[in-house]
Amino acid sequence: MVSLAQGVDSLNQSLSELRDIEVSFEFFPPSNEKMENMLWKSVERLAPLKPNYMSVTYGANSGERDKTHNVVKRIQNDIGIPAVPHLTCVDAQPNELRQIAKEYWDNGIRRIVALRGDLPPGMDKPDMYASDLVTLLKDVADFDISVAAYPEKHPEAPNEQFDLLNLKRKAEAGANEAITQFFFDTTHYLRFRDRAAAAGIDIDIVPGILPVTNYQTLVKFAGFTNVHVPNWLHKMYDGLDAADQTTRNLLAANIAMDQVKVLAREGVKHFHFYTLNRSELSYAICHMLGARPSI
Repeated sequence: MVSLAQGVDSLNQSLSELRDIEVSFEFFPPSNEKMENMLWKSVERLAPLKPNYMSVTYGANSGERDKTHNVVKRIQNDIGIPAVPHLTCVDAQPNELRQIAKEYWDNGIRRIVALRGDLPPGMDKPDMYASDLVTLLKDVADFDISVAAYPEKHPEAPNEQFDLLNLKRKAEAGANEAITQFFFDTTHYLRFRDRAAAAGIDIDIVPGILPVTNYQTLVKFAGFTNVHVPNWLHKMYDGLDAADQTTRNLLAANIAMDQVKVLAREGVKHFHFYTLNRSELSYAICHMLGARPSI
């Protein structure tokens, strides 16, 4: 039986591990008026938690790019949170990318998430990779640059070592942070972090946390992103009615919180939340981490 003193010591240790935790949030540009309202309600709800930054994903076509630019500028200028645009190099010319980067710098944007981007149908080999984009951005200005990392290997990588060397190239080009694909088995992240360190990759590797709001959608998405969905997660959602959103939200928050606790004990201090433009679960998890709205 655990004594009261042991219980207090355990609680104090847990609280100590969660001190000084930093968070960031990811959003995507809305495609209609309803989604736009949801996006800005979520941004405004999460902003008082004072995240390190809010990132905004980037579509391949010009219309999506304009939406990203508009969301980034509003977060930066009106909401007052550092905004971080995603930028992809597939299907874009270097001069165009330099111009976009220069406009961001001139508008006070100091961090960019540099990505290769999804290949268009029929395209075998891109002209540029993420490491090339990092080099290009550093030539434009002294950006802080985040790149992608894949604890369970990028779906297109032939093996884990190839994938790890690709991350090393991005770090050597000037990236100072990597944000991981979401995962549910924390050992995948911890082993990846160890392998990265052994390979001489000394940038911060920030775990991407995805609270599961729609389990069936998650399973489909995990299938083409090479993310393993463990049996225990299948069992937790087994038998839940699709309409029982309240129970699924409770499960999602607890699963994500358990991930964060385990990783915090392993020294992780920064967590990146994939919000899917919703605030409820990310806000609840951050509240449990000790984040409080500033007054």
